[in-house]
Amino acid sequence: MSPDVQAPDVQVGIGIRKVTEAEFTDWMKAVNVGFLRPPVVTENDAAARRAKTDLARTQGAFDGDRCVATFRTFAQELTVVGGAAIPTSAVTNVTVSPTHRRRGLLSRMMANELAEAKERGDVAATLIAAEYPIYGRYGFGPATSTAEWEIEVGRTGLDPRWSGPEDGGRIDLVTSEDVRKLGPELFERFRAVQPGTVSRHQHWWDLNTGATRRDDEPWTERFWALYRSATGEAAGLAAYTCDATWTDAKQPLNTATVKGLIALTPAAERALWHFVCSIDWITKVRTGYRAPDDLLPHLFPDPRAARVVTHADFLWIRLLDVVRALESRTYETTETLVLEVVDTAGLTGGRYRLAATPSGATCAPTSTPPDLTLDVRELGTLYLGDESAVRLAALGRVAEGTPGAASRADALFRTPRRPWCPDMF
Repeated sequence: MSPDVQAPDVQVGIGIRKVTEAEFTDWMKAVNVGFLRPPVVTENDAAARRAKTDLARTQGAFDGDRCVATFRTFAQELTVVGGAAIPTSAVTNVTVSPTHRRRGLLSRMMANELAEAKERGDVAATLIAAEYPIYGRYGFGPATSTAEWEIEVGRTGLDPRWSGPEDGGRIDLVTSEDVRKLGPELFERFRAVQPGTVSRHQHWWDLNTGATRRDDEPWTERFWALYRSATGEAAGLAAYTCDATWTDAKQPLNTATVKGLIALTPAAERALWHFVCSIDWITKVRTGYRAPDDLLPHLFPDPRAARVVTHADFLWIRLLDVVRALESRTYETTETLVLEVVDTAGLTGGRYRLAATPSGATCAPTSTPPDLTLDVRELGTLYLGDESAVRLAALGRVAEGTPGAASRADALFRTPRRPWCPDMF
């Protein structure tokens, strides 16, 4: 997302409004400008993007007739710890043209959206931040991380004669049409158990299987590998592409790039990775974005065959309703904490008493002195269990009102496995 990093005086004459049908193509051109893409929009691209755009949730900043900043959201669900799905507002297509930065345009559009999201009843807003420093000042905190590995297949220690899963399951290559039929149901089962996962609309499946194609994103047909358990149940799906690299001596040195892999069981996950690494001519595998504590490296006899090439923050969360958010997720221990939540935007700040047990939690305003004081962005960072309150306290981003409160918060919020969001948006 292209930033409007500072928000000083607003320039007179630049208006912010919802984008009309007649303005949509110009709005798209402004999106391209902000992302340093050619400012050209074909009819095909305009139609493809318009089909998934709600103009009632699409803002533009206009200097005269020219669109100079863009902002869009869409309805989304986020899976939280314990498997519940909360309604969120997904922020995307945020840009400010280079001629109009530092004029407060992003701040105005963000304020509009967060107020509307609160009014709609969204529990939180989400985004993927292209630049780290921008969104904390709006109350967003990084809540998940991602990692990517490059695998040297020859070093994994896997048996090159591997011919299929050892658990009685099987792997079949299926078509994009098959994936559009079976993929959504499989993914719904996956996201019901994976905190950090966000919902996928039908246009996601159309775009990622080639049913919808855009001129600005050349399409490469994918291979789809479906894992079925011994009982015949679909339990895993992987998408990948392959290049065609050969040495001068006509030896294949091909790389497979995984575009996505979801698995409902460790057996399915193991089988799909072993399959990708067993394909003839493939000498390297790029894993795509994975959970930072993915099983992947240790599925191999030699985990060092998988080298980390990316490790970064990923999904950011801005809580809009502290009570509903904290009551929606589950907790593994019994604990009571009083949290002083600072929210300069005035959307969900206050002092709250969280009383949590493994069987449920209640959260309500209170006047009791706080155990922890923290900004709403830090609460977003802690929310899915990926960060430590003790660590944030050491960084000066959480203040203890009661000695040991940060450790008690960790016992409540941290999770055995880290949350993971597999999707860009």
